[in-house]
Amino acid sequence: MEDLQIHELVNTPEEKRDTHWENLFFHKLSQSPLNLLSEEPQTGPDGWPYLLTQISEKATEPASKIITWLADKGIGLVVNPMKEYPDYVFTYGMIWHFKETGYFYHVADQRKTGTVEIQVDNKHHYGEPTKEYLPDYVRKILREFFRDQGLFAIKILMLSPDGKNFDLAVSLESLGNPPSHEHQGIAEAISWFLPPHYSLLLISERDLPKFIEL
Repeated sequence: MEDLQIHELVNTPEEKRDTHWENLFFHKLSQSPLNLLSEEPQTGPDGWPYLLTQISEKATEPASKIITWLADKGIGLVVNPMKEYPDYVFTYGMIWHFKETGYFYHVADQRKTGTVEIQVDNKHHYGEPTKEYLPDYVRKILREFFRDQGLFAIKILMLSPDGKNFDLAVSLESLGNPPSHEHQGIAEAISWFLPPHYSLLLISERDLPKFIEL
């Protein structure tokens, strides 16, 4: 399978697309050209903006160039949407993480170091996300998203009970103290902007270290 080209990989039956296929697809895609199916991003069924692209032997636009542009704009990517099921849908979090690291995501416990400058009180390990963990331009995209929801002062903090595994905590107070039945939907919305392996927590600031503005 390693010798297959990208246009051959997308012909692999769905039932044979395992983790090995996915990793190879990611690698080949990042080195391949794509066709743009639309000049402007389109709203997907999930409500998020995506650039629609097609894998073709006649494609000319480098995927790496497209990914860099998407990362700066807060937009996801769909590959071959003309099929019954697209070959892949990349959230914005996957896009910017690839721009920064060369990977669309990591296994959950691969990136523990360098994600926070740890401070410790008598109960918590905490700190501000580093620029590697949450780049300034991603924070800007997130602020714009929240402003569109009428939220202008979102606060965050990295929290851990053991100093090893951190959650990106978002202050419930800064979200307007939404009712608990809305928390899952809010977390899912925020998660679209983050790589899949990031751990997100919506939590009250009460009895916790001071949160910082996003």
